[in-house]
Amino acid sequence: MAKEKEKKSKFMQPMQVSEDLVAVVGRGPMPRTEVTKKLWAYIKAHRRQDPANKRNIKPDEKLAKVFGTKKDVNMFEMTKLVSKHLT
Repeated sequence: MAKEKEKKSKFMQPMQVSEDLVAVVGRGPMPRTEVTKKLWAYIKAHRRQDPANKRNIKPDEKLAKVFGTKKDVNMFEMTKLVSKHLT
């Protein structure tokens, strides 16, 4: 009996990372899951979460280039904004 090949999820496929995103998460290629993990590590290490509402992220210079804004970004918007930096 032959084994079926495991299908890799789209989230697990290595993606190229834009130069703006490289400044935050490091060189790619890497899966979306790894990008998200490293992005959160950066946000927490640099204290970019709003203390009153931890769902909001206050971008610094590096994150503002990725998010395209210096305004607060909701954590649910973050994924959509970051996807523009992955190919």
